Amino acid sequence: MGQGHDHGTDTMNDGRLAAAVAVNVLLTLAQIIGGVVSGSLLIADALHNLNDAASLALALFARKIGRRPADKLMTFGYGRAEVVAALINLTTLIIVGLYLIYEAVNRFLDPQPIDGWIVIWVAGIALVIDVATAVLVYAQSKNSLNIKAAFLHNVSDAMASVGVIAAGLLILVYDLYVADLIITLVISAYVLWQGFSLLPKTIRLLMGATPDDLEYDRIVSAVQAVPGVRGLHHVHVWSLDEHNRSLEAHIVPEVDTLEAFQAIKASVRKVLKTEFSIDHATLEPCLSTDMGSDPGAVKAHASGGGGAHRGHDHGHKHQHGSEHGRDDHRDHDR
Repeated sequence: MGQGHDHGTDTMNDGRLAAAVAVNVLLTLAQIIGGVVSGSLLIADALHNLNDAASLALALFARKIGRRPADKLMTFGYGRAEVVAALINLTTLIIVGLYLIYEAVNRFLDPQPIDGWIVIWVAGIALVIDVATAVLVYAQSKNSLNIKAAFLHNVSDAMASVGVIAAGLLILVYDLYVADLIITLVISAYVLWQGFSLLPKTIRLLMGATPDDLEYDRIVSAVQAVPGVRGLHHVHVWSLDEHNRSLEAHIVPEVDTLEAFQAIKASVRKVLKTEFSIDHATLEPCLSTDMGSDPGAVKAHASGGGGAHRGHDHGHKHQHGSEHGRDDHRDHDR
């Protein structure tokens, strides 16, 4: 079910990522040198930029893994590689933010002289490189959690560089050395805000939660509104990766025959695709023939939603015939 890839575009985007990694490594070296010479907390900010370079490199590596086709080991494919990389990137980002706070507190307790002009020059170089990096990755950041995080990092770095330039001027004009401390605390707060704002979505993707933009009850109602559908239950919907969703459900047709189920299956899949962007659907017929309980129990069961009952003792029979095996477990409209 994977989306088609333009390999030429992918190669170009990979080249942009590689270039972004390179310029961030250069920025890190410049900030380390400037921090050592000036005694500024630019060294601490250099650690953040090194994390940016590592995050971009990890995102590039994950993109390459994510393009691998499904195999016997990873039957859904490798698309979640980027989500795993995002989790690593964000966790590291939060650690860096906490470390910056630690360094700022130490600096406050043991202040050191700072060369304001060096701070300004190095921050100016950082600003130029951060803007260049943001331009390189902006287009890709719209569709990738990994690259979006990296893009936001670079934007925050650019904003921080503006702040550092302002702090350097304050040091030169007013000997306001505490400005360096304040700017570092602002950088730390921004870094932590970014990390904690993106982390929940990443965790939900890895835990197989219902996609953020979908409402479970709306999906159930839409499928139940399809002509020929009596009800459904055992509904599960989750994200295969950042862009692809999957659903499985047991459908109770109004006419208790496998033929009736086959007739409505295409309509159900069309609703799932057009209204909810769910391309991968595994639909199982749930027929009440040979049912040992009141047929009304099936309808009540269907309206109760899917995830609450795992035991599968529905008081009716699931048809697992060869036709179902061919049509439902292999025909996923991938």
